[in-house]
Amino acid sequence: MLGHMTIAGKPVAATDWTEVENPARAEVFAKVPSASGAEVDAAVSAAADAASDWAGLSQPERQNLLRACGDALAGHLDDVAELVTQEQGKPLRDARAEVGLSADWFHRTAELSLEPQEYVRDDTAHITAVRVPHGPVAAIAPSNFPIILAVVKIAPALLAGNTVVLKPSPLTPLSGLRMAEMFASVLPSGVLNAVSGGADTGTALVTHPDIRMVSFTGSDTTGRAIARAASSDLRHVVLELGGNDACLILPGTDVSAVAPAVFAAAMRNCGQFCAAVKRVYVPRDQAAQLADALAAEADSVVLGDGLESMTDLGPLVSGDQRAKVSALVAAAVHAGGRVVRGGQAPQRPGYFFTPTIVTDLPPGTALEKEEQFGPVIPVIAYDSVPEAVARANDTRFGLGGSVWGSVEAARAVAAGLECGTVWINTHGDLRYDVPFGGHGQSGVGLEYGYWGLLEYTRVKVLNVAEGPAA
Repeated sequence: MLGHMTIAGKPVAATDWTEVENPARAEVFAKVPSASGAEVDAAVSAAADAASDWAGLSQPERQNLLRACGDALAGHLDDVAELVTQEQGKPLRDARAEVGLSADWFHRTAELSLEPQEYVRDDTAHITAVRVPHGPVAAIAPSNFPIILAVVKIAPALLAGNTVVLKPSPLTPLSGLRMAEMFASVLPSGVLNAVSGGADTGTALVTHPDIRMVSFTGSDTTGRAIARAASSDLRHVVLELGGNDACLILPGTDVSAVAPAVFAAAMRNCGQFCAAVKRVYVPRDQAAQLADALAAEADSVVLGDGLESMTDLGPLVSGDQRAKVSALVAAAVHAGGRVVRGGQAPQRPGYFFTPTIVTDLPPGTALEKEEQFGPVIPVIAYDSVPEAVARANDTRFGLGGSVWGSVEAARAVAAGLECGTVWINTHGDLRYDVPFGGHGQSGVGLEYGYWGLLEYTRVKVLNVAEGPAA
């Protein structure tokens, strides 16, 4: 299978190609272009050439074209979802849900509007502020949700009047390239372009002088490098850089009752979800009970190829990611942690790792402080709620967190968590109309809904003097 880039509305191959693996089989099943600097230049030039006409369309015209993108994606749901499963590993039903949500996201975004705001209207002046586009936007998507996390960038960027160059993750490029290809028959030439490649392609895109904004989802290391590069000429950036979400279970909570929901929130997409539960804090006298309940949940999970209907949990996206998760678990055990369930790569092809429950962690292990991005739940006992809050906050990340227990008590504890979103008695509930972003090293800026749309605009003030002209 060969993927193609889209530049100025036309499919583009390349002289250089990159292999794409199916992580459930650890086998190459496709190739995609590895864009050269000249091809990045061509994509950005196409976006720059289209920018003025696209921004000049009326808001209703752009809204209608976003709806057409949503319809086109919905019409190809099955084949795009199969590509997602083949290159990312998640169960096909989850891939279908992702593509369906992405199609709906275009429609939901099309319902938003950017109206002028009036600030002064008196005998001296009439002052209004309008929102105008940045210009060409680099949208860099990650591997864990390759379609929806591209669409949450593309849709608001286009609605605001920007043009876009999409770069999907080199681990999961096919579905994003396919989406851009189908939109070429919907959008004017150059409005949405797509290039594929690795770090060199990303650097060429981010540092291109005609790119006026970068929207990136991925690691904090890469995010900091993008921020440094963008600062050279003050490009606007939105960076969603992952998290290390803590789940705090309050004393007296029925841990057997909440264990299924906590387990599901940790294992979504095999733990490869920025807002997944990454560590659980529980009163010491309930820790063993919770670990056993989570282990029972792990025992019921069916690992397998995402194309098989019985599969609950697919593989990790790459061999490198599995090695990272395995190393974090091994280091935790070396520090004194105890694996209650899982903790190993099964003897089968593919980058699988068994659902893992770890207890008895001493403070400060990497498994507690870093984002493992895998199917591992550290169960950490605490002796007081203030201690649990302090340990939850002792990380450079600050994306999300949750508190489980009586709502009144949970609200009080939530106030002390240092993160962008706190859920109570749930975790990872992300919605198209609710702003989402992190504190600390979890990122800069917001995504989703009206607040996310504003990131893709600049403020322009129109100050009209009233009275006779000078």
